Amino acid sequence: MNRVEDVGKRSEVTRWTETRKSLKCIFSSPLSFSLFSLPPLTPSAGLPRPGPARLSQALTMSVDPAVELPFFYGSISRSDAEQNLKLAGMADGLFLLRQCLRSLGGYVLSVVWSLEFHHYSIEKQLNGTYCIPGGKPHCGPGELCEFYSKDADGLVCPLRKPCLRPADTPIKTGVFDKMRENMLREYVKQTWNLEGEAMEQAIISQAPQLEKLIATTAHEKMPWYHGKINRHEGERRLYSGAQPDGKFLVRDKEEAGSFALSVMYGKTVYHYQIILDKSGKLSMPEGTKFDTIWQLVEYLKMKPDGLVTVLSEACVNGRTSEKTPRLPATRGAGANGYTPPPRAAAAASSAATLLPMDCEGFNPYHNPNDIKRFNILRENLLMDEVELGSGNFGCVKKGSLTMESGQIDVAVKMLKSDNERGVKEEMMREAEIMHQLDNPFIVRMLGLCSDECLMLVMEMAAAGPLNKYLSSNKDSVSVENIVDLMHQVAMGMKYLEEKNFVHRDLAARNVLLVNARFAKISDFGLSKALGADDNYYKARTAGKWPLKWYAPECILYHKFSSKSDVWSYGITMWEAFSYGGKPYKKMKGPDVTRFIESGGRLECPAACPERMYTLMKECWTHSQDERPDFKKVAESMKSYHYSISGKAKPEGAADVPTKQTEKKK
Repeated sequence: MNRVEDVGKRSEVTRWTETRKSLKCIFSSPLSFSLFSLPPLTPSAGLPRPGPARLSQALTMSVDPAVELPFFYGSISRSDAEQNLKLAGMADGLFLLRQCLRSLGGYVLSVVWSLEFHHYSIEKQLNGTYCIPGGKPHCGPGELCEFYSKDADGLVCPLRKPCLRPADTPIKTGVFDKMRENMLREYVKQTWNLEGEAMEQAIISQAPQLEKLIATTAHEKMPWYHGKINRHEGERRLYSGAQPDGKFLVRDKEEAGSFALSVMYGKTVYHYQIILDKSGKLSMPEGTKFDTIWQLVEYLKMKPDGLVTVLSEACVNGRTSEKTPRLPATRGAGANGYTPPPRAAAAASSAATLLPMDCEGFNPYHNPNDIKRFNILRENLLMDEVELGSGNFGCVKKGSLTMESGQIDVAVKMLKSDNERGVKEEMMREAEIMHQLDNPFIVRMLGLCSDECLMLVMEMAAAGPLNKYLSSNKDSVSVENIVDLMHQVAMGMKYLEEKNFVHRDLAARNVLLVNARFAKISDFGLSKALGADDNYYKARTAGKWPLKWYAPECILYHKFSSKSDVWSYGITMWEAFSYGGKPYKKMKGPDVTRFIESGGRLECPAACPERMYTLMKECWTHSQDERPDFKKVAESMKSYHYSISGKAKPEGAADVPTKQTEKKK
């Protein structure tokens, strides 16, 4: 037996228990090491609500998918990583994970073998997967480490023993981590004029995409950044006050998009050009390349990389902290202080960069002068002959509503003039329910208009029902895209749960898309508002119910609650990952009931990630008391969405050509 295999059998993690104050790890045989058996460091019971505390914890927990791994140390240097491994015993296969200073979202895996240290870079690919160059792609850093614990696949040895962070050692935050939340808030407010709950929803739902946008201009908030000054002014500022070796500043050069680094050494100022290559990477001449200026600076504080000395003390620009970072070139706020009509913004952005907040449906009242009204004047409503749908009540037509900020597209539900009184009362009840709801991921009712007939004016979701969209766009919609959309649906349902509303008809046909990246829950015709002391609604009689989406207690006892909506959410997830497939195909309602009662469940769709199918099965727990609530469902979706955030299927990444490892004795 070779040495690697022998060591592996002698040192396996078989059990992991954790409390807030202490960490214990038990190592034993036989082989049973599973990183996924380790509970997260952070509680999974959900996030506090409402306000900044919830947002701060959400960002801390989930923007970095490694934050829940007990062997992740954060932004520590190579020497600190090696010191931790020495203190942990230097056993073969001992490893830890740390943040990579070179690339956004990347990591470094530090491993011990034969009393030597080996450091492997883990890169986040454009499609959102993670891989060691030349290795297989994985949907998250935890999954990657799990894989290498079973197969070395080019590493010096399999990962055998995690070097766990001591109980009194927090994850070390990087310079960007400390300022990220405030920058996200500033950016969302400046770009989309969102505040309060709307800001919170925007940041939590789109944190990975927003982080990428703000990271490129984060240096503008750093104390060492001095903006557009010339060489002589840079020298004057460095000579002002104390002049220690390594005192430095970064300034803009005359050429747009180029920078210079000015450093003090031996009472002399040295100037270096920061090179920007064709791929957008930044470096010192012939030096290590980075995604951002601030990453380069942090690296140069540890290694000179061609400079006369390492960087030490920042030459502070007193005005930097007061400055709001500029917006990326593709986005901008209107001169009147609020975001221009989203259609104009959308025209300026490519489809790849379009976020839900760019759409008018995220915040229809973005202009402070727009007031939410229940009754809409007929003169403010223009009707189109385009019919979007029809039913017993009448039809839905496309329209245009005039507001203070301009015209917005709307969907108008028109009641037939000859409809009986009961239908009108039902439509009025739906209007009253919808009018109470205000969430980006729920179709808002903008008001009622009474003229030639009763008209319910709602937000437009032009891309149509989720099931039809996915069925027609199988080749262009990635798994990550579906995860993003279902995360939004979970957030909308969590909002309904908090408001004590039961939807009763959640299905892919009732999830409408504004565009490929923005989903809204619709059709509140069966919805019920529960009393303050009630946690379920009991229907007197069964109607034309969508039984294939209903939980057992709905079918057997006519009892509806948020937990029964969770069951329906699981079916909706199955539809989404089946690209619009029909659940329980060829089975009738009674057959479905017998199938479920006998323990049967829908099989995992071909394109569905394992973690998503696991969540589906949790949603289909027979006992409603043991089912997760939407708070937990939304947290699970958010965590997975953040971990795979990208533009393609996690399983579909191509291998990169070479494997690189750095070795140090």
